[in-house]
Amino acid sequence: MDGAPTPASPAGLSAYVAVSQLLGLMLLATTGAWLGRYRGGVAWHSPLQFNIHPLCMVLGMVFLQGDALLVYRVFRHEAKRSTKVLHALLHGLALVIALVGIIAVFESHRTKGIPDMYSLHSWCGMAAFVLYLLQWLLGCGFFLLPGASFSLRRWYKPQHIFFGIALFVLSIAACLLGITEMLLFNIR
Repeated sequence: MDGAPTPASPAGLSAYVAVSQLLGLMLLATTGAWLGRYRGGVAWHSPLQFNIHPLCMVLGMVFLQGDALLVYRVFRHEAKRSTKVLHALLHGLALVIALVGIIAVFESHRTKGIPDMYSLHSWCGMAAFVLYLLQWLLGCGFFLLPGASFSLRRWYKPQHIFFGIALFVLSIAACLLGITEMLLFNIR
């Protein structure tokens, strides 16, 4: 297909991607500023260890997950294999950063004698993380590693897309629940 024209990108895609990146970076900067100015900063082995949790979760489960979802739109003219690998790597990095955030909150709770998994935020957040990990493993198994048949891939692809978007929405909801919970704790 040497002479075939490449399909055009959707109208305004570059502008939408630029806006999404700008909003994501603003979200990270705002979260960092909030933690630094009003919550005392972040540190691992200190009373500030808890503050690592919101920063890691926003970075991993919102910003990087959102970027991973955009990979197939932004790099639509690149080699499919490269796009798949980048998609999987961004999701894998998001998982690792989110895991650091989860470890931070569990260790912080243990140090302070606070029970774990006591709120709607913690249950929604843990569900989002576990389902995200499962989605990543299934995606790697079906699409990245050799062995899955094309008919199986064709069957799973719509589910993978749907659950990927649903998990992104669940991750944002868990973040909003966490911010609301923290505000309610501070208001009293």
